[in-house]
Amino acid sequence: MNRICNLFNIKYPVIQGGMVWCSGWKLASAVSNSGGLGLLGAGSMHPGTLEEHIVKTKAATDKPFGVNVPLLYPETERIMNIIAAHEVPVVFTSAGSPKKWTGWLKDKGITVAHVVSSSFFAGKCEAAGVDAIVAEGFEAGGHNGREETTTMTLIPSVRKATNLPLLAAGGIGSGEAMLAAMVLGADGVQIGSAFAVAEESSAHPAFKQLVTELGEGGTKLALKKLAPTRLVKNSFFNQVDEAEKAGQSPEAMAELLGRGRAKKGMFEGDLDEGELEIGQVSVQLNQIKPVAEIMNDIINAYEAAQKAAGQGRFAF
Repeated sequence: MNRICNLFNIKYPVIQGGMVWCSGWKLASAVSNSGGLGLLGAGSMHPGTLEEHIVKTKAATDKPFGVNVPLLYPETERIMNIIAAHEVPVVFTSAGSPKKWTGWLKDKGITVAHVVSSSFFAGKCEAAGVDAIVAEGFEAGGHNGREETTTMTLIPSVRKATNLPLLAAGGIGSGEAMLAAMVLGADGVQIGSAFAVAEESSAHPAFKQLVTELGEGGTKLALKKLAPTRLVKNSFFNQVDEAEKAGQSPEAMAELLGRGRAKKGMFEGDLDEGELEIGQVSVQLNQIKPVAEIMNDIINAYEAAQKAAGQGRFAF
């Protein structure tokens, strides 16, 4: 049996990214009900809001689900206590050291995965005792690794560095990409952008529509002096780009970013002045679909690609 399916008790080795302003209870429960693992995105939720979404997810699915917790979150302790109190079975951590919370979570019977952008940090994860690792290439939307390593380069390197169950993330939005990642050594995939534009995503409809219209080069890594973030090229991005080219300080960049910029863009639909985070794979996303259809497309394409490979289609 597939190691990711066995670890999380799911049908398909497909994890939905816990994306800010996109990953609420409707999306998480729909992915879990479709055979994957849905994640709530705690990074854009106050503790009370997260608790509400956990309760609603439990009411909407009897399948496993989890919470993604960026460890730079200012109320991490409250978030973790809420997760434990509601017996959420899975936690994905990111943006920080896995050492701080992995043992605490596992002592409570929670399965832990951590997101990394290098084989070096994958080794740190294994030492910390995580159950699985997500290796995310810089094609991904949102916050990104400073190494700017592509997924196809990262996955084989991380596979050599650890024997733990491995999820590939970044630039994966199809069954063909899923098979490619698994050929490179991954046991499964984490998909963000394709689910960010799902009908059940809590992102603003205008943001979803914009994503379906993006072409090649429609996103770029920015905010490198703060935390590298892949953004849609809009008016806000242009301001960031000009400030970075002018050599503005991290403090000045933080002031430009301000507070609530991502909410303004992805949740409230300000396509000009909002921070719009999405991956390079957006060029392949040309339609807003329900989760069940997205998952069905991914699995069917994976099986077709696997069959084609087995029939020698790719032989020289």
